[in-house]
Amino acid sequence: MSHVDPWDPEAFETRYARQTDPWNFASSSYEQGRYDAMSAALTRDRYVRALEPGCAEGVFTERLARRAGQVEAFDASPSAVARARHRCRALPGVRCRVGDLRRLRPSGRFDLIVLAEVGYYFSADELVAIGGRLHDAATARAELLAVHWNGSSEDHRLHAATVHEVLRSLWGPPDLQRSLPGFRLDRWSLGREAR
Repeated sequence: MSHVDPWDPEAFETRYARQTDPWNFASSSYEQGRYDAMSAALTRDRYVRALEPGCAEGVFTERLARRAGQVEAFDASPSAVARARHRCRALPGVRCRVGDLRRLRPSGRFDLIVLAEVGYYFSADELVAIGGRLHDAATARAELLAVHWNGSSEDHRLHAATVHEVLRSLWGPPDLQRSLPGFRLDRWSLGREAR
């Protein structure tokens, strides 16, 4: 039996090319509630630079642009990125590009990193490498916001709890931990003691 890699950029592209908003990020009340919880978890009114890996079609990217001077967003699917660019076309501080999180080498430093609904597609070892690079791209007082669905899917390698434990091993204890209906939300604030 051959192993299928859950993180298959071509599979994501096929899904986005066939259907606009295949996960209903723009229309689902669950997703809107998740975005509201993510926005509420941010501690600052303004950030200098935000990094959003796995931006999909830019629904949360658009919200991030209200809080950050610059937003670097990327996704593995060219079709999703094209839609994210269109959605954010009037927002001069937003840059959307195609990229694979496994090969991400962020340029510059970020005071906000949002890792949402992507961590469970990777093996624990891949996630350790990704999390380490994200940590290296963070400013001394950056925030990392991680949000993942608590369910299970055949294309997920890890459960949300495991994703967040891997991040904890790299970033230390989160200063905010919330288990909300359907998803887990943790926030790490560098340079601040955990509460």
